[in-house]
Amino acid sequence: MTRPKDDATTHSQVPDRNPADQIAERYRDECESDEGAISAEYAVATVAAVAFASLLIAVVSSPEIREALLQIIRGALNLG
Repeated sequence: MTRPKDDATTHSQVPDRNPADQIAERYRDECESDEGAISAEYAVATVAAVAFASLLIAVVSSPEIREALLQIIRGALNLG
């Protein structure tokens, strides 16, 4: 919101505002804009998912874990 230039007629019509109010209004205007926030959230979630997937692949591909998982699967299939 732009204020008209100060002259004799407009000065009496538009009261001077407190500088703290002006700063608060400017801060509110800037904080209300959340453009790009959704994209940033998706990017962070994607990076976290890729990191978790690579960790999971590293753990599951180890021989000890693979053998333990196969024993669990074999045991579950033999119960049926």
